Order: sequence, then structure tokens, then C-alpha cells
Amino acid sequence: MDFGRLIVAMVTPFDENLQINWDQTGALIDYLIEEQGNESIVVSGTTGESPTITEEEKLQLFEYALKHANGRCKIIAGTGSNDTAHSIHLSQAAEKLGVDALLLVAPYYNRPSQEGLYQHFKAIAESVSIPCILYNVEGRTGVNISAETTIRLSQISNIVATKDCANLDQLTQIVSGAAPEFLVYSGDDSMALPVLSIGGHGIVSVASHVVGKEMKNMINCYLQGETREAAKIHARIHPVLLGMFNCPHRVPNPAPVKYALNRKGIQVGGVRLPLIPVTEEEGRFIDALFN
Repeated sequence: MDFGRLIVAMVTPFDENLQINWDQTGALIDYLIEEQGNESIVVSGTTGESPTITEEEKLQLFEYALKHANGRCKIIAGTGSNDTAHSIHLSQAAEKLGVDALLLVAPYYNRPSQEGLYQHFKAIAESVSIPCILYNVEGRTGVNISAETTIRLSQISNIVATKDCANLDQLTQIVSGAAPEFLVYSGDDSMALPVLSIGGHGIVSVASHVVGKEMKNMINCYLQGETREAAKIHARIHPVLLGMFNCPHRVPNPAPVKYALNRKGIQVGGVRLPLIPVTEEEGRFIDALFN
């Protein structure tokens, strides 16, 4: 299955009571596809505030996104957790709803061994028949899925890709050693172009909420051999790619991108505790990225 080169990890729009705003969810999906050029959407990933979205809400989001997108893009459901049994349960429920693929984050907090990671992902993948995408983000989970473990997992037929935030050395090992059809996506916006250069397939992005058109143009230029133009676009949008994650005081995602969307008139509301909205100082920093 082709998920495209540009995948957005979608925020979850909330109303003033921090409940899911369904009208704005639909408007956001339209905007991400039609205006920003995203080819697939991750629903209820970290950017969608998965830690504070209930299971019922996640399933409602998966179903709503499928119906609203109506085949215009692929819908990838974030169903991973640090509990293998619950991840299997949620993955099977998402599959029944008809999602196109699953995004499975590395187990956080309990920090399993590499063999534990392998058995965790293997068990989830074998419980469903749809494609599974690994998600390696050591900065959030406290554990790195090693290149060797990722390569081993790539041999499982329906583990088809990884969203990986590791360094270029590790990603190079994966690209060169994984199963032939296995796709490597950068999980770090600012590394999208470098990852393409080592044989990566694309990016699972946060910044493509606000600079998706530019990111898609950069990717297309690179693929067409216009590497200098791709580098120019990369340099031009680089402050935004970094800035969404490097606000003063290291404001956690998705507070900065939600602020940026709200300022653009895409009303996605605030964030649920323990996250808090950006401060005035942080808002000024984000505003300056677009001036």
C-alpha cells in the first residue's frame, strides 16, 4: 500500500470545553488534504494527544476520519501503547472500522528489551491483517528500536514501514538492511530532506499542518532531480520545521502547532492537561516564524 511521501500526524480539534469538535475535525481534514497536500493522515498519534484521548474517542475519530476523507487520503490509526494486549484490542477494533493502516509507537515507560520490542510488535502485527507502521521516538518513549530490531521486524509481511526519529546513521542501516519493500519515513520534520537523500521514502510530519505545500514541493523537487531547488525550499522553511519543536522553554507538541493553526483561522482549540497552551512569549516566537 502506498501512503505517499507526505503524511501528517493530525492534531485533535477541541471545543472550549476540551471535547472533540467534530465540525472542526472535518474542516481540518479538508484543509490538510486540499490546501496542504498531505497524502495520508495519522489520527490519534502523539500530535493528536493520544495519551489523553479515551479509547471511545479514538474509535470515534477513526470512524469519522474515514467517512469524512472518503478515500481522498489514507487514514492511519494510532493504536500503539505500552500494553501489548490493549494495543492488540485497539488495533483489531480499528481494523474492523476499516482504517488503512496502524501506527504503533514503541512501548513507553516500561522500556522493554530489544527482544521484548520485537515480540510486542510481532504480536500486534499478527493479530491484524492490515499494514502496520512502526514508530521509533526515543525522546518520548525512553527506548530506541535498534536498526537490527527494525530490520528483523521488516521481515514480517504486514510490518511495512517505520516512522523513525533516530539519527542518519541508524536510518542508513535500516534503509540498506530492511526488506526490499519496507519504507522509512523520517519522524523529524527538519530531517525530511536528509532522510530522502539516504533512501528514505518521506516524512510523517507535524509542520505539514502549516507548510505542507512547501514540504511537498521540496520532496517533489528532490525526486525530480532538482536537488538545489529542494535545498533552497528546505532552507526557507527550516525555521518553521525547527520552530514547532523549539519554542522558548521547549513547549511540547502539539501546543505550538495548535497555536499556529488557530492564528491561521483553522480553529483547533487548546490542549488537554497535563499539556498547557503556549504563553504570550511563546506565541510571539511562533508568530515570528511566519513573518
